[in-house]
Amino acid sequence: MVRDYTIKSLLQEGINILNEGDFKTPLLDAQLILCYTLGVDKLYIYTHPNDKVNVETVDKFFEFINRRREGYPVQYIIQKQEFMGLEFNVAEGVLIPRPDTEILVEKVIEIVDNSLLKGKKRINIVDIGTGSGAITLSLAYYLKNAFVYSIDISEKALDVAKENSRKFGLEDRVLFLEGSLFKPLSTLNLDNNIDIVVSNPPYIPTDEIEKLQIEVSKYEPRTALDGGEDGLDYYREIVKDLSKYLTDNGVIAFEIGYNQAQDVKELLVNSGLFKKIEIIKDLSGHDRVVVGENLCL
Repeated sequence: MVRDYTIKSLLQEGINILNEGDFKTPLLDAQLILCYTLGVDKLYIYTHPNDKVNVETVDKFFEFINRRREGYPVQYIIQKQEFMGLEFNVAEGVLIPRPDTEILVEKVIEIVDNSLLKGKKRINIVDIGTGSGAITLSLAYYLKNAFVYSIDISEKALDVAKENSRKFGLEDRVLFLEGSLFKPLSTLNLDNNIDIVVSNPPYIPTDEIEKLQIEVSKYEPRTALDGGEDGLDYYREIVKDLSKYLTDNGVIAFEIGYNQAQDVKELLVNSGLFKKIEIIKDLSGHDRVVVGENLCL
């Protein structure tokens, strides 16, 4: 392999390698990896195309590119992912934030902005399944009167989320709790004192996980994906305990799989807790979020 590379020729070689595989965005992936390897932004690589790249950097770039060719997520390579206009740190073993999840966050913000919650001194929010903190910290960042109880069973995920909370200066408005579902709240005297419960729970049916793209099935944490035989296990468990924690005007907001809207809506209907239940589609036209509320916009 040629060792004398410029930024432009190195980028092209990375694209060529990724083009050998089944990748949707080889150009973007190669750009992100090159920027990360060089420690520069995208503008730099296009304004300095003829700069020579030293051998050590070339070797590191190809190491990353070859990992990506094997299906390793580019976000784990560059250790970051943008979400809701914020740059989150991510790490292997923690679910990567998805753009579709922004629909969930945006809906919760919309509900708050158009209800009595906007003027409330403190909105208590519970986020079940923290991951990197994408939902938790976006809500805390954009809703200045929000306090978020952020729950995950993964110590690694909580470590990354805490790192992100420090990065965004939100430590005083988030409490991270390790445990399953609502269990970590049991000693906090929060019965009927939660305004909003939000969750992007594991919702992939067990038998479907191996059929997902390799980036997900092989490298992302199974505990963040596996929703049981029909993918609905966590929705059932969460809905079962909502009456204990939500206020009379409380809100539940779920991210769902593309074919789960009616099943999750039925769970909320059967709970008898909500006057209004809404299904929201993502930008691709797929059902993405189910919300139950009594505020009624």
